[in-house]
Amino acid sequence: MANFYTDHPEIKFELNHPLMKRIVELKEHDYRDKDAYDYAPQNLEDALDNYDRVLDLTGDICANIIAPNAEDVDAEGPHCANGRVEYASKTKENLDATVKAGLNGVTMPRRFGGLNFPVTPYTAINEMIAAADAGFENIWSLQDCIETLYEFGNEDQRSRFVPRICAGETMSMDLTEPDAGSDLQSVMLKATYDEKEHCWRLNGCKRFITNGDSDIHLVLARSEEGTRDGRGLSMFIYDKRDGGVNVRRIENKLGIHGSPTCELVYKNAKAELCGDRKLGLIKYVMALMNGARLGIAAQSVGISQAAYNEGLAYAKDRRQFGQNIINFPAVYDMLALMKAKLDAGRALLYMTSRYVDIYKALEDIQREGALDKDQRNELKKYSKLADAFTPLAKGMNSEYCNQNSYDAIQIHGGSGFMLEYACQRLYRDARITSIYEGTTQLQTVAAIRYVTNGFYGQVIDEMLQNEVSEGLKPLQAKVANMAERYKACVGKIVAAGNQELHDFAARHLYEMAADIIMCLLILDNATKCAELFEKSARVYVRFAASEVEKHASFVEDIEVADLDNYRK
Repeated sequence: MANFYTDHPEIKFELNHPLMKRIVELKEHDYRDKDAYDYAPQNLEDALDNYDRVLDLTGDICANIIAPNAEDVDAEGPHCANGRVEYASKTKENLDATVKAGLNGVTMPRRFGGLNFPVTPYTAINEMIAAADAGFENIWSLQDCIETLYEFGNEDQRSRFVPRICAGETMSMDLTEPDAGSDLQSVMLKATYDEKEHCWRLNGCKRFITNGDSDIHLVLARSEEGTRDGRGLSMFIYDKRDGGVNVRRIENKLGIHGSPTCELVYKNAKAELCGDRKLGLIKYVMALMNGARLGIAAQSVGISQAAYNEGLAYAKDRRQFGQNIINFPAVYDMLALMKAKLDAGRALLYMTSRYVDIYKALEDIQREGALDKDQRNELKKYSKLADAFTPLAKGMNSEYCNQNSYDAIQIHGGSGFMLEYACQRLYRDARITSIYEGTTQLQTVAAIRYVTNGFYGQVIDEMLQNEVSEGLKPLQAKVANMAERYKACVGKIVAAGNQELHDFAARHLYEMAADIIMCLLILDNATKCAELFEKSARVYVRFAASEVEKHASFVEDIEVADLDNYRK
C-alpha cells in the first residue's frame, strides 16, 4: 500500500540530522513530561520513534485518503451560503481523518492536548499533506497560527483556545484588505474598545483570507484612532462562536480550490486583544508571517514532490517511437533536474526548520525563567540563522515548485493539458506559492540585508569547511569558485553606494546566495547518504553553476547608467 512517508526516504533522512538531538532536548525540557503523560518520550530514541510513527500514519492518510480525494475536492470546491462556508464533501472526509489521527495541535504542549512535536516533524507532515492536496494543506496547516497565540497571548487565552485547536478546530489569519495587500501598514479594519462590555469591537472588511470562516481568527486591526501606519495596529483574537463576521463571498481562484479564500465583513464583532497594543504588525504579524512562510516552503516542496512523481510515472509508462519516453535524453534531463531541485530545496527547508526549532524552544524556556549565558548566545545564533534562511526557503522552493509543475506538464505533452491528468491541478496549485505570504520579490527584500552585510558569505565559508566524500571534492571546489564570484558581485554593489542599483541587483544576489547554500547542503547530504542524494548533488551543482554564472555576468556588467533602459 502506498505511503507518502515510507515511499520517500529523503524525508526520514532529514529527521536524523545531528541537530535533532539538541532540538529534542530543548523541546522536551529534559523529558520532564515522561511521568505525567503516557505518550511522552522517555529519551531521544523514544522521541524520534514517536515522530516516525506519526509520520508513518500521516503518510498512509495522505496516500490513501487525501490524495485520492484531491480531484473531487478540486472539482467541487467549497460553497458559500448565508454568510457561511461549507467545505467540499471530500474535504470533510480529510478533516475527519486528520482529527481522528490526532494531527492537530502538533507543536503545542501536552498540557493543552498537543503532541509537543518540534517544528521539523510538523514540517514533514505539512509537506506530505501538500503533496496529497495543496488546497487541503492550506486548511490543515493554518493550525500553525496557534503558535502566535501561544507565544504572545496570556495564560488564560492559551488555556481557552489552544485545547480547541488540539481537538481539531480550525484557524485563520485575517490580515489583508482590499487596499492593503503586501503593504499591511495600510490596514484600516477598525478596533474600538467597548467600555460597557469590556471587550473590543471590530468593524470593516478583510479580503483574500484563507479559510476565512474558521473557528478562531487572528486579526490585524487599527486600534489607535488617527494613525495610518504600522504603529497603530494591534492583534486581536476573534472567536466564531461570538458571531459578528460573515463571509461575503468565496474567491473564484485559479488553483487550491479546496481552500476557501474569503472576503469577510466585520460588523461590531466581539474580539479580545492578543499581546500588547500597537505591536500587531511590528512584532506579532512578523512572527506569524515567518511561520507561514516556512509553511509555504513545505507546501512548495510537497507540490514539487507530487509533480516529480507524476512526471516520472508518465515517462515510465508512455511509449513513443518504440520505447518509453524516459529513455530520451530530453525527458530524463528534465526529470533529473526536477529531482535535483526537489532534493536541494528540501535540504534548505529542513535546515531552516531546525534553526527555527532551536530558537523557538529556547524562547519557550525563556518564558519560564532566565536563560544562562550559553543559552542566550545559542538563542541569538539560531534566531539570526532562522531569520536569514526563511526567505531563502520560501522564495526558492516556491519558484522551484512552479518550475517542476511546469515541467511535469511538458513531460506529459498534450495529455498534460487535459483535465483528466493531475499535473494540470498541480500546475494551478503551484502558482500561488510564489505570491502569498510574501511574494518572491518580498522574500528578496527580507533577505538582502544578509547579502550586503556579509552574513550569507560567512555562512557559505563555514559550510565550505565541511568534509565531503572524495568523489564530491571537485564539486565542492566548483562551489568554492561560485562563492568567490558571488562575494565579488556583492562587493561591487555595496561599493557603488547607489540604492536603486542595490535594489535592482538584489534578486540576482539573493538567488546566487541561495543556489550556493543549497549546493553545499546537498553535497553534505550526498556525503552522508550517496544512495539517496549523489545523483541529485551532481546534477544540482552543475545547474547552480550555470545559474550563478548568469547572475554574476549580469551584476558584473550592470551600471547605474544602464537603469534608464529598464525604466518605463
